Order: sequence, then structure tokens, then C-alpha cells
Amino acid sequence: MSMLVIALHTILASAQSSAEPPKTAEQAFKNIQTLKGIPANQFIPTMQFISASLGVECEFCHVEGAFDKDDKKTKQTARKMMEMVFSINKGSFDGHRDVTCYSCHHGNSHPVSIPVIPTTAEAAALSATPKKEVHSEEPGNNSSAVVDPILEKYIAAIGGPAALQKVSSRVLKGSVDLAGKEFPIDIYAQQPDKRVSIMHLQNGDSVTAYNGTVGWLSAPGRPTQWMSAAEADGARLDADLYLPSRLKQIFSELRALPTEKIDGHDMNVLQGIREGKPPLILYFDQESGLLVRMVRYVDTALGLNPTEIDYADYRDSGGVKIPYRWTVARPRGRFTIQAEQVQQNVPIDDQKFVAPAPQPSDRH
Repeated sequence: MSMLVIALHTILASAQSSAEPPKTAEQAFKNIQTLKGIPANQFIPTMQFISASLGVECEFCHVEGAFDKDDKKTKQTARKMMEMVFSINKGSFDGHRDVTCYSCHHGNSHPVSIPVIPTTAEAAALSATPKKEVHSEEPGNNSSAVVDPILEKYIAAIGGPAALQKVSSRVLKGSVDLAGKEFPIDIYAQQPDKRVSIMHLQNGDSVTAYNGTVGWLSAPGRPTQWMSAAEADGARLDADLYLPSRLKQIFSELRALPTEKIDGHDMNVLQGIREGKPPLILYFDQESGLLVRMVRYVDTALGLNPTEIDYADYRDSGGVKIPYRWTVARPRGRFTIQAEQVQQNVPIDDQKFVAPAPQPSDRH
């Protein structure tokens, strides 16, 4: 992630560290013109959505080290494009966010306006069934007679509710694959909602943490990056060791969607609904009952940022089956964590979950 996003997160944390009312984007940052009025903690995810939609880094529009300046024409163009998107949705889609940056850009800085003649392989791919978007609420079957057997089979497959409830902490040691390079990683989780992962890089440790109240990321030589509310919500789910048995508590409604296939295996698909938040999608292997994939979204002013997590290599650990490998994929990249050693119910030093003090920074 670029220095711009990390620096802006630090500025936002400093601006909202006290118990004052939540700030808007223009109150927390300098020279906000188009995105006035949105919550300040949505501003960084919105920038990330633009980055993913256009396939560019922050420097494409911004002057590094002087983010508020308007020196680059691309920044002026971006403002016009955002106004255009807002206008289209307001005038043609009753204000619904049906058109986004990605609708035209598809990961390219310059949209293609002329239909492309595909190669044979591309034509075959285009003729295949398109991947269905399930980021909006679907009219699935919410009958307990349909949903409950899927959840019950999942909980039974991992060892049952009694075994799950016996786990109060988990320590994992393994490796993370980042673009073909492997680094050691340690992960500490403490029920009900604390989790920290420490990746050991050549020049120091990179930390991703959530302590039940706030989430943060740090990297060598960079200021702390604080999670937005939506990002922290995802981190809270990752930290919950009892998540399999708490799905019906967390979501106000669970709906069964049409079955799908992943790697040739039939999947039962559930959509979790929570008021004021994008749905979450869960894919369960019909044969084993195990959770194979989770898809969740971070809401922004312009669209939804997706995160897809694939779970594999389930093994028994202290009477509970857990995935020893999971792959986290986002529009701009992916990484895979492979566990080599897992310990359940071991003491964890509370200091690992203490958030760093907000660092002073000038308002940008």
C-alpha cells in the first residue's frame, strides 16, 4: 500500500482520537471538494476503491508529500468523473449506486470505447457463464429448514459446538506468500475479539491487529495505518474464534442462495444480512460441510471494495478442525498464509493487543 494511504490513515486517527463527534472528510483533510459530507473514515476506503477500479496507485492523481495540491490534471479529471457518476446514479437510477468507476474502467486508467475483437481463448471465456454479483441483498430462502442444516453440518464438520467452545486462544506460526516471496508470520487470537498477525520482513515486522476496539496496521519505517470502521468490522469477524457457532447471532438474517461451484465442487451459498452494512457471502462444500470461501465488502462513497478469503487444508487442532491455509484476495493483489504449527488455549501476553499511541501529524 502506498505512503499516501498510510499517511492519510494516520492523520484521520489523530483527528478522531478523542471522544468528539465523527468528522466529515473536509473537516479531517485539506482541499476536499467533491467528497464533502462523507464520513472521514470512509475517505481512505473510497480512495482505495478508485485505485482498484482504475488499476493505479495514489501518485497517479496526487503529488507525493503534498496530497492536497491540485498540480496534476488527473486529479481534476477524477473530480469531474466522480461528479458524473453521482449525476448518472441520481438521474437514471433513483439515487442507487448502480454505476461506479469500475463500470467503465475495469482496472484500466483509460476506458475502452470500441468493442474489442477477442482471441479464441478470450471468446471462450466470454461465452462462459458470467460470475454473478452478490453484493446486494438477494431474495434467497431464509427458511430455517434450509439454512439450519447447512450451519449444523459446518459446525459438526469442524468438531461440534462443545469442542469449539473449549478454545479460548490460538497461536499460529507459519509463512505468508507475497507475490512469490515467503516470509515468516505469527498470528495470535484471543476470544472474544482480539487478533494480531506479525509478519517478519527483512527490515522489520509488519503488524495487522484488532483489539476489540480499534484496528491498525504498521510497517517498518511507516506511520501507523488505522482501520476504518468497515475494515475493523471485517477484522472483528476474523478474530472471533466462535464465529461458526455465532453466525445466526451476528446476522439478522441468513439467506440460502442458488448453489455454485468452486474448483469443481458443489457449494451451498449463504448470504448474511446486517442492517446498514453490505451483505457477506459464505460458501460451504456440500460434501464436507466445511467453509471454503467468504466474500465481504467495505462500503465507500463510490462503491464496494471486495475481499475474498479462501480456506483450505483443514486439519484437527485440539479437537477442532481449522484451515491451515487461507488466501486473501483483493482487486489489487492477493497473499496466502500457510500454517505450520497451531497451538490452542495457550497464554498470550495482553501487550500484543495494545494499540500504539496516535502519532502527531499535520492536518492535510
